[in-house]
This record gives sequence, C-alpha cells and structure tokens, in this order.
Amino acid sequence: METLEKFIHSNSHPRELKRALAVQMSQRGHSYREIRDVLQVSVGFITTCNKRYDEVGIEGLRSNYWGTQGYLSTQQKQELFSWLAQKDCWTIEEIVAHIESEYEVVYQSQQSYYTLLQQAGFSWKKSQPQHPGKDLAQVEEKKLKSQSYWSSGAVKLPLGR
Repeated sequence: METLEKFIHSNSHPRELKRALAVQMSQRGHSYREIRDVLQVSVGFITTCNKRYDEVGIEGLRSNYWGTQGYLSTQQKQELFSWLAQKDCWTIEEIVAHIESEYEVVYQSQQSYYTLLQQAGFSWKKSQPQHPGKDLAQVEEKKLKSQSYWSSGAVKLPLGR
C-alpha cells in the first residue's frame, strides 16, 4: 500500500495532488478553513477527499475520469484522413455522407466534423472569391468617382504662398 507522502511526491496530476494535500493537511490538524484558503478548494471538496481516503485509501484520491470513447477507432480515423488527403477541398456534406456510409457514424454536432478536419490538417474556414452582395456597377461607379476626385484635388492644391 502506497503511503500518502509517497503518493504526493510521485504525483504530477493537479487534482489528485490537491486531494492528497487536503487529506494530509487534515491529518496534521489543520482546520478546513485553513486548507480551503491554502488550496483554494471548497470545504465539501475536503470532506469528500477525507471520506474517500478513509473508505478506499490512496485509490480513492486517484482520478477515475478518462474521457469518453470516440466513435471512430484510430485505424478508422487514419483511413478517413487518407481519404481526405485525396483532394484539397471538401464540403462538410461530403464528409458527413462518407463517414455515415463507411463507418455508420453520425455526429450530433458539426463541430465534431470540424475537429476531424483539424486533426487531418485541414482548415474549415469558409472563403468566398467575392462578396455575395457585391454590385459590380456600383463598384465601377465608385472607382471612377474616386479617381476623378483625386485627380481634380491634386490640381486644386495650393503650391505655397
């Protein structure tokens, strides 16, 4: 059985370390208020840590959260990335359809597809060759107007007195 002191010195996980320090300080007679102020945790956190340590020991201080399992395996992601590398540009609809047909996976959020694109080294920023509301006649009129303004303004500048 690992001692609390050894656990503290060998642990680099911040949450586990805070739990262990809370228990250690409590065992050394520090008040919950002192522990709360030093570690910047709640009194409930300290109580829970002490309870878990008393019931389970060091294992009660360890993190049990390891995240969720992804829908695509590492191999499936590599296959997807190889497929994506075949072209320079994709639409999100094409990617959604491919993942659904090949892997029978449908993500609830489009952010998941964007994350896959980012992992594959793609940028998902939308670009447009020109503004969709651009009126070419207005642009040309403004160019002509500003050209005449600057050329007529240059003639009217005083040269000095």
